[in-house]
Amino acid sequence: MARRPLSGALALTLGAAVLAVPAGLGAAGTAQAAPPGEKDVTAVMFEWKFASVANACTDSLGPAGYGFVQVSPPQEHIQGGQWWTSYQPVSYKIAGRLGDRAAFANMVGTCHSAGVKVIADSVINHMSAGSGTGTGGSSYTKYDYPGLYSVNDMNDCQSQINNYGDRANVQNCELVGLADLDTGEEYVRGKIAGYLNDLLSLGVDGFRIDAAKHMPAGDLANIKSRLGNSGVYWKQEAIYGAGEAVSPSEYLGTGDVQEFRYARSLKQTFLDESLANLKNFGEGWGFMESGKSAVFVDNHDTERNGETLNYKNGADYTLASVFMLAYPYGSPDVHSGYEWSDKDAGPPNGGQVNACYSDGWKCQHAWREISSMVGFRNAARGQAVSNWWDNGGDRIAFGRGSKAYVAINHQGSSLTRTFQTSLPAGDYCDVQTGNGVTVNGSGQFTATLGADTALALHVGARTCTGGTTPDPGTGQSGASFGVNATTQLGQNIYVTGNQAALGNWAPGSALKLDPATYPVWKLDVSLPAGTAFEYKYLRKDASGNVTWESGANRAATVPSSGKVTLTADVWRS
Repeated sequence: MARRPLSGALALTLGAAVLAVPAGLGAAGTAQAAPPGEKDVTAVMFEWKFASVANACTDSLGPAGYGFVQVSPPQEHIQGGQWWTSYQPVSYKIAGRLGDRAAFANMVGTCHSAGVKVIADSVINHMSAGSGTGTGGSSYTKYDYPGLYSVNDMNDCQSQINNYGDRANVQNCELVGLADLDTGEEYVRGKIAGYLNDLLSLGVDGFRIDAAKHMPAGDLANIKSRLGNSGVYWKQEAIYGAGEAVSPSEYLGTGDVQEFRYARSLKQTFLDESLANLKNFGEGWGFMESGKSAVFVDNHDTERNGETLNYKNGADYTLASVFMLAYPYGSPDVHSGYEWSDKDAGPPNGGQVNACYSDGWKCQHAWREISSMVGFRNAARGQAVSNWWDNGGDRIAFGRGSKAYVAINHQGSSLTRTFQTSLPAGDYCDVQTGNGVTVNGSGQFTATLGADTALALHVGARTCTGGTTPDPGTGQSGASFGVNATTQLGQNIYVTGNQAALGNWAPGSALKLDPATYPVWKLDVSLPAGTAFEYKYLRKDASGNVTWESGANRAATVPSSGKVTLTADVWRS
């Protein structure tokens, strides 16, 4: 959960709780190993049922090369449809809305068979507010959880945290009114360790510790020392706040710490500054040590409170994810959640994912632009940044030694240039598009990147075969359309515009786009070089009813050679 109020920032109201986070920079910590194994990317399947996670491990996470999947809190919690009910536990039974003990155990085994390790989001700082019956049938009232905790196991401060400059207030008082456990107490430490050991017995490979900053680092170290595997992967949520009494770096001795400044800075850079500034991103910006930092573009809190980018930011979000996975700082989390307008709304279908890109499930982990970069990162592991290039603005490119190379064009027009790499000569597949690229004996290749697109090469993808499908093409000059648009059964997306080849604005003559990479609908259209045109997307249902996207007509111009790339468009509701 998000941890502290911020005056002047966008706040998220959860019942009686206002959740938001401050910005700022801070000091570095000490180095330690990144998550174990050769694959350090985690797919965070926010509020997915365990059975759906198991399917994703087999169908997409394992094949893409994800090393870890993080699941939402499995413990019994208060009832209610809102997502944040998962963060108000009432017992340590595995009996939340996402599945029971058997479903959880089956998920762990299935993911392991797919080569994916499992991290459990763990809520151990607090219990619930209110009273009632939990998702597993346990009766509770605030401060009294029969058979587990009573008021004697809570910290004495029974008022909400109101001063982040006071360590005792932050670590002994109540986070947004939730019953705060006294983690300095022997009994409480034993019960928490017992819960985590139970998860370990089911095969869990690591824990994300929710609200770590609200527990003394020494308490967490003691609890971790009681685990059957005291070296288990341990990732702590400790949000940086300038001038606060508790610093995230205090927790580096126990395990990795989530570096919130990373995500905040990506938003600032991609929206308001130059990508050229990212050349020394990481410790050079005052962040914690790379080998101990867990990083992300967004998470379930920050996508809602406006602190970071989110899926609604279109190409900014996608390209920031490409950069995160290409650049060697921290261990990346890829958030995979669902559409929302109500920031409290819980998961569609109670967390059951029948299919990606339906019922509101966004499935960011499976977006081609993102999932293809997981293999890139695995291939580039251990290689430093090399051959950096930028135009002083929003066009950058860099290599990862002799293993990989990426270029990002975050400007509104196409980029054609010859790039210098340290890659071995030969043929490669641009994993972003599925197009072939040839690197010459001097390590150079020439390519054109459309506006707001990326190109990525690595030694593990030398040919565009085996699951990489090139985009369809219908000519040497024209436009490559691609719009991110969700639909319901029977609906399709079309494009039309002020050219005969685009149907001259007639809905009946509009061109149907291909949903093969849904939710991105794609189509290549032949147009003469130099043609300036306007266009717009529309949706048709099975009965022929037409819904136009909102806003002004879009405009583009076909270059003197090749196609204008419009694949970062997002449907305007």
